Amino acid sequence: MGRRRRNQNHRYPVLEESGILLIDKPTEWSSFDCVNFVRSRFNIPKVGHCGTLDPAATGLLVLVLNKFTKKSADLSGEDKTYEATLLIGKESDSLDLDGKITAVNDYSDVTQESLTEAINSFVGEYEQIPPMVSALKKGGKKLCDLARKGIEVEREARLISINNIDIHSIDIPEAEFTVSCSKGTYIRSLCADIGAKLGCGGLLAKLRRIQSGNFSIEKAVKMDEIKAMEQADLIAKVVEDTKFYGLNDNNE
Repeated sequence: MGRRRRNQNHRYPVLEESGILLIDKPTEWSSFDCVNFVRSRFNIPKVGHCGTLDPAATGLLVLVLNKFTKKSADLSGEDKTYEATLLIGKESDSLDLDGKITAVNDYSDVTQESLTEAINSFVGEYEQIPPMVSALKKGGKKLCDLARKGIEVEREARLISINNIDIHSIDIPEAEFTVSCSKGTYIRSLCADIGAKLGCGGLLAKLRRIQSGNFSIEKAVKMDEIKAMEQADLIAKVVEDTKFYGLNDNNE
């Protein structure tokens, strides 16, 4: 959560409006970058988000302003929907293309039918092991911080749910699909698990979040638009989105 002192010299007065703001996060911005920019530019005392997106991922980032920061945990707990691209035949230490490639494997025996079957086999509940490159903590230390030091620790599998997978296209070695899943699901781990099931490895090549609970990417505003907004424009957008989703300060 981003928080700032009330700067009396800011070009805008302190923004006291509470509510939600839906951002379409680009690849060049981290989730923290988005929070920090909105907080600083518009002179907002408290800004948080409801679920981190990896730096390379794009799509829906739900920001909560002022009093709505108390709703962050509840809003973060909703199911998510992503558009993903799986690349088979390669493995990396981060389970996506951002990390170091650790293996390149033959996938010549993988067919469209076997790839489709492997992807669909993960629909339902399964025990997923979180990646090392994540914000989860082990012994009070973030896994990603340990990973940067070359330290790998044992992680406990967590029960997650893949509600649905809709395969859009398969052009081996890639497959594009939309996946709806429970909170705490790592699509990077899902791609790696699919690759492991095929015996050739796999990783996440591209990720875009399009839904978080009732919040949709269709209502999100791009960061370039945020940059061009005045404070009054942002307030209007926050009021519009918050009312659209039927939320208020007393709605838990």
